[in-house]
Amino acid sequence: MLSLEIFRIFCILYGILSRLTVRLFIEIKTYMLYHTIMKAKKHIGLALFLILFISIIYIILAAKPLNKEYSFTPVWKISTANPVIVESDNKPQSYFHLGQTLGYFDADGNISLYKTFPAKVSISNSYYATYNSEAKNTEFFNSDGTKAGVIEASGFPYFCNDLIYVFLPGGCSFSKCSDTGKVLWTFEGTFPITAFVAKSKYTAVGLSNGTIKVLNNENGATEIDFAPGGSDYPVILGIDISEDGQYIASISGHNQQRFVLSHREENQQKIIYHRFFDQDSPYRTIVHFSKDGKRVFFNFYKGLGIYNLETKDERTLELKDKLLSIEETDDLTILMGKEKNTYTVSIIDNTDTLEGSFSFTADSAFIHAADNSIYLGKDNSISKISISRE
Repeated sequence: MLSLEIFRIFCILYGILSRLTVRLFIEIKTYMLYHTIMKAKKHIGLALFLILFISIIYIILAAKPLNKEYSFTPVWKISTANPVIVESDNKPQSYFHLGQTLGYFDADGNISLYKTFPAKVSISNSYYATYNSEAKNTEFFNSDGTKAGVIEASGFPYFCNDLIYVFLPGGCSFSKCSDTGKVLWTFEGTFPITAFVAKSKYTAVGLSNGTIKVLNNENGATEIDFAPGGSDYPVILGIDISEDGQYIASISGHNQQRFVLSHREENQQKIIYHRFFDQDSPYRTIVHFSKDGKRVFFNFYKGLGIYNLETKDERTLELKDKLLSIEETDDLTILMGKEKNTYTVSIIDNTDTLEGSFSFTADSAFIHAADNSIYLGKDNSISKISISRE
């Protein structure tokens, strides 16, 4: 009996001890799980904090302001059919040539001079002259209509700002004239002139035999005689020279037509960049240094090339129309092209990005640019459009 009682007591104690052990195990597990969760919560909180902190830093560092878009606002539109003439009052004047009419207007839309002419005209912001195919002793006039002088030599007058030239019969020679029309010096060539550009200090001429000559405007002396070469038929189709006379850019040749940019080293030109085109253009074309001298634009078949002299990079934009003119505002480059009777105006920013374009039909048109405005002439009207960035 005693042994049975002892065994019963042992079983009771074992059961109590087992329950205590299980409870203790549960308490220990619960304690460990709690601390694990609390530790995990701390880690999760720290992770969330770090993610939030890094996101904020990224937003601050990577965020860029939205690009401002250009806005084009019509300012005024005037008719050139029956204009009201207003004296210039010494305001800067811009010229217009639409059809068989010419004249001058100011930034406020006042026309100070208006004339019709039967044959041909040469005009700039400083001078104008009307002439025919037998031009001789041609009178030319200031922008206010007063007589400036008479061009002594026979030939077709050409004005580039305040510079005066006359292209002589035969197409191979030209003279530079004074502000009264007196011949200062004459370039006498044996090959037809196919490209021409005038700057304040230099005049550059391209010839049908593929040579380029740069003349000093003071005395007409030839300072550069250069042939870009590289083509089967090396005719010069477009040319420009930088204001300081250090760079010459040209498009030349048929069969392997190419663009060539050269730099002046003493009295020789060194080619620093060139590009062949996939297809030739049979027409004279436009080559243009920007006003700041940092870029050069050149028009080739179905395209416009832009070469940056600082970065040595070139960018090509599609341009379906034949380019007629390039104008510059403070921030933009304005192009006007033509295909049949459709004119297209394209706008390029200083990053060489095409910002937009628009087209219209007309028999004659022009575009000028000044400050942050463009002036668009179309048949018998002129419009001023203000450009802003918002």
